[in-house]
Amino acid sequence: MKRIAVFCGSSNGATDLYIKGAKKLGEELARRNISLVYGGASVGIMGAVADAVLESGGHVIGVMPAFLEEREIAHKNVSELIVVESMHERKAKMAELADGFIALPGGPGTLEEFFEIFTWAQLGLHQKPCGLLNINEYYTPLVSLFNHMTEEQFLQEKYRAMALVDTEPQGLLDQFNTYQPPSVKTYITEAQS
Repeated sequence: MKRIAVFCGSSNGATDLYIKGAKKLGEELARRNISLVYGGASVGIMGAVADAVLESGGHVIGVMPAFLEEREIAHKNVSELIVVESMHERKAKMAELADGFIALPGGPGTLEEFFEIFTWAQLGLHQKPCGLLNINEYYTPLVSLFNHMTEEQFLQEKYRAMALVDTEPQGLLDQFNTYQPPSVKTYITEAQS
């Protein structure tokens, strides 16, 4: 795994545990020589994860729409900043560059990014791992919802298992290294029946 895209908030969150967790992920990415691909901002959890990678000697690629860059929140010290025209282009570029995807705590934008990439994996549009870094049990309600979806038969267990979850960066990245995607052929066959 050479590059991981991280979706996360541009806010710090209610507790410093979120910033600390983002920094731990950034340090672990750099330690493993994995480049960070992220939204390009210098603020909030986004800035914290990027700063931690850079301070640990790692490589950071920011992808930011021009209208956000103009608001002066672009991180000026990233290894590479790719400016795109729209949020759609940002997600497509991040998906193209990354070998896996991690969601840190964030708001609706973070969830939208994670759900789109998770849905693409379920449909077989990519076979890259998708994970939730469950800092301070932030994603525990979402994990419960995934379990509820499975119980209510709106999400098959093999696709539920595609959402990798851990409270520590090391554990999540170890899961990424052993990830085996489910068969797309099986999904298409089952969807048609």
